[in-house]
Amino acid sequence: MQKLYGKELLEKELKGSYLFFIRENNFSDKGYGLIHDESVHKQNITSIASVGYGFCALVVGVIHGYLKYDEAKRIANKTLDTILNKLNHENGFYYHFIRINSKASYENYEVSIIDTAILLCGAILAGEFFEGEIKEKATKIYERVNWRWFLDKETNQFYVGYSKGNGFEERWKTYAEQLMIYILAIASPTFSVDKNVYDYFDKPKADYGNIKNIVYSHCGSLFTYQYSHAFFDFRNKVDKNGIDWFENSVKATLANRQYCIDNMNKYKTFGENAWGLTACLTPEGYKAGIGSKPCSSNLEVENDGTVATSGAIGSIVFTPEYSIKAMENYYNNFPELWSDYGFNNSFNFEGKKPWFAHENLGIDKGIGLCMIENYLNGSIWKYFMKNEFVQKGMGEILDEKNII
Repeated sequence: MQKLYGKELLEKELKGSYLFFIRENNFSDKGYGLIHDESVHKQNITSIASVGYGFCALVVGVIHGYLKYDEAKRIANKTLDTILNKLNHENGFYYHFIRINSKASYENYEVSIIDTAILLCGAILAGEFFEGEIKEKATKIYERVNWRWFLDKETNQFYVGYSKGNGFEERWKTYAEQLMIYILAIASPTFSVDKNVYDYFDKPKADYGNIKNIVYSHCGSLFTYQYSHAFFDFRNKVDKNGIDWFENSVKATLANRQYCIDNMNKYKTFGENAWGLTACLTPEGYKAGIGSKPCSSNLEVENDGTVATSGAIGSIVFTPEYSIKAMENYYNNFPELWSDYGFNNSFNFEGKKPWFAHENLGIDKGIGLCMIENYLNGSIWKYFMKNEFVQKGMGEILDEKNII
């Protein structure tokens, strides 16, 4: 492959990510708009979060001329019809994984509040971009979500999941990727929760070397510092507790990279341009707990030397110089990492032979697509932040001097 650098490489990865959401889309009457969770395995399964990122791909497709406006609008409209009228839901919340040609949950997976929130963010974005009927349908989907049902009234913490067999399980006790949940729930025109719910999850702080006062997540996985930022523009804003969430993600990303540099003697995969520890595919299967310090989990158990390409790519708005250098390293030195959908999921050099994932995950291609677009043009932020409910919810958690 011809070597690529900088903007040319970013645009090639952006188009590859876009193609994932078009080619892995189920354009049939049964489950129209449902997007495969993985590009190789589980071909009959959709992730509801992947569908949310699919709306982002339609917007990016129009902006970059990959897709005509009318065709993108038609796809968005029919996908919203599927969500509104065909998918099973519980009080407006959707199952994490769904069989593409059926309403049924895949292997009795849970109803997921965070994956529903990502779906909502994608739908809201489409509503602001295409307006009219698209916005009306996106708003209907948002309005029927009963956030109060998913809230533990004793702890004022949202549950993580629900299943008919086990009821509600776990709670969002500490900081992770869930900032979007509070903003959407507080601003709901139908089932809003008190804005003080935002104060009931822990925000632990720690240093990593010279990087000070990082509000860290349990596993230190980069996706926890990325997902809400794909949609919500936290730049130059401070919340009512004095936290700058954008700057916090910058620090956490720098710590993640430095952790890889500090552990180069332990893991052959790691390097100054080979970093980005986050949930991903590994030689042993998918692992959600891969991460770096600071964290409260046992990294000796979670980490196996696997580096996810989405770690650096999804952090490009936080660390553009380091993220681009990592992408240049991956593309120019490891052609095994490249596919029609851009960078494949992950790689690991700890075994006898280098291991490369030969597939992609919708959530990882989605975060990369959104963050590259935000870095290049700010388009996802621009349209999403126009929404009146997004503005209201952000206003409730921000310091008064930072209201939009």
